[in-house]
Amino acid sequence: MTRRTDGVLPEGLAEAIRGTADDIAAVLRTEAPAGAGDVARLPVPRSAWTVGEAAAHLAQANALMADLAAGHERPYGDGTPGSLAEANERALAGFGERSPGPLAEMITARAAAFLSGVEERDPGERLSTPLGPMSPAVLGSYLLTHMLGHGYDLALAVNRPHMLDARRVELTLPFMIEAMPRVADPAAVAGLTASFAVRLRNGPGFGVTVTDGAVRADREPPARPDCTILTEPVAFLLLGLGRVDPWPVIARGRALGWGRRPWLAPRFPRLFRAP
Repeated sequence: MTRRTDGVLPEGLAEAIRGTADDIAAVLRTEAPAGAGDVARLPVPRSAWTVGEAAAHLAQANALMADLAAGHERPYGDGTPGSLAEANERALAGFGERSPGPLAEMITARAAAFLSGVEERDPGERLSTPLGPMSPAVLGSYLLTHMLGHGYDLALAVNRPHMLDARRVELTLPFMIEAMPRVADPAAVAGLTASFAVRLRNGPGFGVTVTDGAVRADREPPARPDCTILTEPVAFLLLGLGRVDPWPVIARGRALGWGRRPWLAPRFPRLFRAP
């Protein structure tokens, strides 16, 4: 029986989490391309990890999220991208499983455990997470964002279609908006004062204001932004997670920038360090 998360997670988020976990499991059960050898040893593009390592990280992260949804404290770094990367490496070093099949089962089972735990939470509760306190709904958005980023990597590594789509990307926005001030790159925002309106094509938007290096993100775009960015949803998430570079995306028309300071558009993704 499918569990309900009415009133805790936004409409569609539980289904997106479950579906993304299933899609990642299907990718991991794919046979390696001809002549590529063991799937687990395939390199992940733009990463130092192999498929087996990235899948192991996802299994561990889903377990962490399930524990957090159940209300357990799980210290994991100090909230900075660098400390999270160090915590990831320590966790991987202490976890020996690298076989795609068992890891696929862990990823789906732990996503289901998250959904079982989160439905018991009060929607207004603030849960401890690696990036600071979050509501259960934002934590669910965090889990989805994390799975989509690494799921994209795994699909690319085994030459399979990725699982990102406009609806799933829209469901990552609560986490992205809350996390942006926490993952701003101090060197990139130093001395900058600017306001941005970011809009997903045929979808919602949000605002980011930088005031002399201090970053604030809002669910509504500013009335008179310095730079408006319109982007395809999948391109937005890949840019935000550092999976693609801005200029090729702009050259293909998947992201556009205009306003009083349109030259800030390619700079915007680089203001943040993906955790």
